[in-house]
Amino acid sequence: MSVACLSTAYLAPVQYYSKLARFDEIRIETAENYPKQTFRNRCLIAAANGTQTLTVPIVKPACAKCPTRDIRISNHGNWRHIHWNALVSAYNISPFFEYYADDFRIFYEKKYTYLIEYNESLRSLLCELLDIHPVITYTEKYEPAVENDFRTAIDPRHPQPDTTFTPLPYYQVFRDKYGFIPNMSIADLLFNMGPESIFFLLP
Repeated sequence: MSVACLSTAYLAPVQYYSKLARFDEIRIETAENYPKQTFRNRCLIAAANGTQTLTVPIVKPACAKCPTRDIRISNHGNWRHIHWNALVSAYNISPFFEYYADDFRIFYEKKYTYLIEYNESLRSLLCELLDIHPVITYTEKYEPAVENDFRTAIDPRHPQPDTTFTPLPYYQVFRDKYGFIPNMSIADLLFNMGPESIFFLLP
């Protein structure tokens, strides 16, 4: 059985979901010291004005070294409304947004306490919609050296070379304006390509 290790992630990029499609078992890291400014609490979508970042606000941890599993979502501001409106604005004319909208809307109406609970609920839905079924386990302690380690490789600021992933171009709503923007959130692929999304995860 092939195994890979990933961080938790909010509406993770296509690269992340290519691991979920490719490996038999995925170990989700929960015990690491939570790092800032990563896909753990943010995603990138292809919007009318180009790439847009959506960030889930978190409660500042009481100490510098807080395990990811203990990170709480902040209810400050109106981020759920902002994120949902951003998704609607970016994808309401995409081929499959209307088909999937009700599945996603509930995640912007219900309040979750922990970031990992929110992320994993979304990931579970997305795996179901994409028809990919990896065995999911969660780490109990941090192991610095593991095989097929993508915990820090898939990063919005400092992406690392990944010989197992080649982004394939697909239809995007604003492609005529910006060209194809690779490795956007999996929501971008799903709303644009629907059931064919799996073919872009397993080229």
